Amino acid sequence: MQLKIAQRVQDGKKAMADYEAEAAAVRAKTERLKALRLAKEAAEPTAAPQRAASVKTKSARKAKGTSASLSQWLQDQQNGGRRT
Repeated sequence: MQLKIAQRVQDGKKAMADYEAEAAAVRAKTERLKALRLAKEAAEPTAAPQRAASVKTKSARKAKGTSASLSQWLQDQQNGGRRT
């Protein structure tokens, strides 16, 4: 019985050491990759990001331009093929 308990304790210590070693390797890899990325970004000339032209839908332009009454809106919906 004591042998099994001692074996479990030893296995637990070994597993914890493996876990800590793997975590340290991941941290080192992350630091290395971050340094490479920062060096690459510093070497590249900075260019202003280009904004994509916004595409507005027909209804968004129409709704923003005018303030139609409810009856006009209902008429537009019916003419547009919508039924209520």
